[in-house]
Amino acid sequence: MYAIIRAGGQQHKVSEGDTLTVKRLAAEAGSTIEITDVLMVGGGEGGPVIGAPLVAGAKVVAEVAAHGKGHKRDMFKYTRRVRSRVQRGFRPSETTLVIKTISV
Repeated sequence: MYAIIRAGGQQHKVSEGDTLTVKRLAAEAGSTIEITDVLMVGGGEGGPVIGAPLVAGAKVVAEVAAHGKGHKRDMFKYTRRVRSRVQRGFRPSETTLVIKTISV
């Protein structure tokens, strides 16, 4: 069974046992969270269930494995004739989730 969920403004396809990296969530490491923004559930009995926009009563239970920082993202700005150069970068905060169960 798989589900398409919305976490941090992005959509992710998940199955039970998957490890997923999303934008930083306000939850402690080791705790469990319920994601109720389920857009679609498939692979179960009766075919896929598509929400409009969400599937009613569906939820995904996940465990927060860790918090950390992602890969560095660089930005470079150059203005011609003035010859000004600006280089900036940042590392986004991320949360790693382990999907436990998917229920409809």
